[in-house]
Amino acid sequence: MSQNAKGPKKAKGTLKLLGRVLRYLFRFYPVMTPLVMLCILFSAVVSAIPAVFMQQVLEEVSLFMETGDWTAAKDVILPKTFLLASFYILSILSNVTYTQMAAVVTQGFLHKLRVKMFTGMEDLPISYFDQRRHGDIMSLYTNDVDALRQLIGNALPTILSAITVSLTVFIVMLYFSVWMTLVVVVGVIGVLVVTKVVGGRSARFFIRQQKSIGKAEGFVQEMMNGQKVIKVFCHEEKSEADYEKVNDELYQDSYQANRFANMLMPILGNIRNILYVFVAFFGGLFLVTNAENASLSGLAFGIDIVVPFLNMTQQFTGNISQVSGQINSIVMAAAGAARIFSLLDEQPETDDGYVKLVNVRKEADGTLVECEEHTGNWAWKHPHSADGTITYEELRGDVRLTDVDFSYVPGKPVLRDITVYAKPGQKVAFVGATGAGKTTITNLINRFYDIEDGKIRYDGININKIKRDDLRRSIGIVLQDTNLFTGTVLENIRYGRLEATDEECYAAARLTGAEDFILRLPDGYATQLTGNGANLSQGQRQLLAISRAAVADPPVLIMDEATSSIDTRTEIIVSRGMDSLMEGRTVFVIAHRLSTVQNADVIMVMDHGQIIERGTHDDLIAQHGVYYQLYTGAFELE
Repeated sequence: MSQNAKGPKKAKGTLKLLGRVLRYLFRFYPVMTPLVMLCILFSAVVSAIPAVFMQQVLEEVSLFMETGDWTAAKDVILPKTFLLASFYILSILSNVTYTQMAAVVTQGFLHKLRVKMFTGMEDLPISYFDQRRHGDIMSLYTNDVDALRQLIGNALPTILSAITVSLTVFIVMLYFSVWMTLVVVVGVIGVLVVTKVVGGRSARFFIRQQKSIGKAEGFVQEMMNGQKVIKVFCHEEKSEADYEKVNDELYQDSYQANRFANMLMPILGNIRNILYVFVAFFGGLFLVTNAENASLSGLAFGIDIVVPFLNMTQQFTGNISQVSGQINSIVMAAAGAARIFSLLDEQPETDDGYVKLVNVRKEADGTLVECEEHTGNWAWKHPHSADGTITYEELRGDVRLTDVDFSYVPGKPVLRDITVYAKPGQKVAFVGATGAGKTTITNLINRFYDIEDGKIRYDGININKIKRDDLRRSIGIVLQDTNLFTGTVLENIRYGRLEATDEECYAAARLTGAEDFILRLPDGYATQLTGNGANLSQGQRQLLAISRAAVADPPVLIMDEATSSIDTRTEIIVSRGMDSLMEGRTVFVIAHRLSTVQNADVIMVMDHGQIIERGTHDDLIAQHGVYYQLYTGAFELE
């Protein structure tokens, strides 16, 4: 496609994005936005009025100089002066009003937009975050939102005001003199040509700059998360070199963008000055030659037209230049809007489920009665559309995968023909090399991803029929990588169940053995944690994650290398609490330490996405297969 073909297409795309921004603006502030626009329009029109008054006043002054009759001139000049002053006072009030309202609209728009972005982001599937750098996502909330702030708070009001003034002044110019107006139009064509050439190049690099900023922030965030690894492997120089490349790309894009942007305004300013000279020259020429005036007003050509025309020329070209100067803000805002809307347009997790998880109270006759308070007893609330009835089935924790196939990338299977039966209260363990598919199975049970083929049933219910939130609420999970949030130790434990009381949180910490180290912290349970619990050891952080799962009190637990970061002595302490926590629950354990899975009811040995062996520890040892060789050290898991 030729460059000429791309230009209109890009312009159309930019206008479409800006139109969408404006629709959001009117949706968020349907009353204040039009009021701000009206105030801007009124102020702009008033600023164009002095030219008309000046012509009339100069006309009266000319008559006064000829007749010497001040009384007649005064009766015309003074009322017009007071009227003009009144307009200016109203314009000041209008400016004050619109600037105050514009601040509310601009900051309110950004506030509502960020909330909408974050709310939408929270509904996105895990795959969205797996495929993007987190720093690049963070850039949406900072640089891209700030680009919209520049657009709404500065560029749009400036453009609206400038266009209004330009149109008003242009009409007044035609009213005074068509020939003089044509001189100005020729100069404006030069302004537009320069704007297109210089501003277009600047805009292209501003778009690239916006993307480079997101890339640089993503790189820095990644390096910050991996700082320990960088230092352990003495990778500082390589990291610096890699950052230099990313930063140099940002520098080049920013340099080119600002180089052309800084050229634009001085060039436009000088064109305005040259045009001013040309208007003065032709005005004088018309006066000397007594040229016949062509105008909408029918006024004769005179000094009373040339002087206002000079002021209008500066005013007209100045506003055209203002519009030209906002091109970069518009383009940057369009680039930011495109990235923001790409987030907002991402498809959220689909949830076609209708089976809900509810608290129930069991009556003496065994009947399940739904209730609001937390009873520790759960049931699946199953509405039947056929007859309009509702049935309650007690949550048992029976999880079954039948002939499950799954691929992260189409055509590259990760799991093949996986069948697992986990009866209520059973402990099912998965062992195998990294990449064998152990964690993927638990991701499918949680519906972080949906299977390609087969069935996953929970208490006999297809998990696709269970609402996602209710499904996940019934499953506690402890990951190998622990995430703690800014807040107190108690708040981080309560994260497992927000309505849990302090006593329930204390009990969970005692159950897992975490209370021992918590009480030795400076403020105990009230100790503030920051930076993902950077002031705690890895083992202590893991204990808090286990306590979080304990307070959730779920019927099904997933332990993904839950004790991998805990030393042997701590593991013994945790194991006691874990045994109590796992009692009566269905538990899926992923482990590299075979000592942690020996007491499992069934052990699944996985290899390249398939289950190659299954059975109890004693059964697998007796088979003298892969598990036996792993256990005896004949070869490593990896």
